[in-house]
Amino acid sequence: MRSENPDFFQTLASQQRPSYLWIGCADSRVPANEIVGLPPGELFVHRNVANVVVHTDLNCLSVLQFAVEVLRVPHVIVCGHYGCGGVEAAYRREPAGLVDNWLRHVEDVAFLHERELEVLPSEQERLARLCELNVLEQAVNVCRTTVAQDAWRRGQPLTVHGWIYALGDGLLRDLGFSIDRPEDVVAKYREVLAVGSR
Repeated sequence: MRSENPDFFQTLASQQRPSYLWIGCADSRVPANEIVGLPPGELFVHRNVANVVVHTDLNCLSVLQFAVEVLRVPHVIVCGHYGCGGVEAAYRREPAGLVDNWLRHVEDVAFLHERELEVLPSEQERLARLCELNVLEQAVNVCRTTVAQDAWRRGQPLTVHGWIYALGDGLLRDLGFSIDRPEDVVAKYREVLAVGSR
């Protein structure tokens, strides 16, 4: 890094002004900065198994609060990925130990969308769709946090996005869920669900 930019580490140490908070899966094959092509310092990151956002998870909420209220990031990206082991374990209800408690949130997503999933012709398609639906539900959860609601109430620019990454081709896909005001959450949620279920 120093050979390319002699001041890189000095500049990095002196400031943190990312424009994005990335809430993604802990999977080692999904490195946030590399996927979006941003250098260190440009992306604030929170990762957990299956990119879950739960209203009682103080770790995730603290990251979100710090990113929005202190760093003033204008964009929150919830990014899942196809081939997610956590989503697959939740879908199959395969016992895995302590993580089963965490994956219950993804099981709830599968239960909520059971009718849509059951009409898909293959398990591979059902798992891929559940990965997408999980991103959508977690992005809605971000929108419903007091952190996001308070930011919007203050008039602070904040947009929540739902994306998914494909391990097979290395491409990010926008799921069409981008919300920058609370009154659009339900309509956009329904719109994205309708498009995805076709």
